[in-house]
Amino acid sequence: MLILIAGPYRSGTGDDPEKMAANLAALEAPSYALFQAGHMPMIGEWVALPVWNAAGGRKVGDALYEEIFHPVAHRLLALCEGVLRLPGESRGADNDVRIARERGIPVWYDLAAVPGVAA
Repeated sequence: MLILIAGPYRSGTGDDPEKMAANLAALEAPSYALFQAGHMPMIGEWVALPVWNAAGGRKVGDALYEEIFHPVAHRLLALCEGVLRLPGESRGADNDVRIARERGIPVWYDLAAVPGVAA
């Protein structure tokens, strides 16, 4: 399955690049376990960041950022077969979960609950 990993990226960082990088690392942490289980992990920022940079993105939270970041996740959800929601406050991740549920896409809150992942 293509599984979107959703959780805090920008939330709670005050747009501090180091804190955002730490959040991205936390999002990436379960990716290998998903891969080992035969799934394809996906994180919206893996797509949004290069698109934003190519479009000339300069300031986190500006109009261009808003135009790209959340819509990327919404488009990915059209392709994903599951969502792994990691802990932490995040309006964007909560919205991803809402969209997934509306579309009948399974949502897991624990990596070990994802089919095929070893406990």
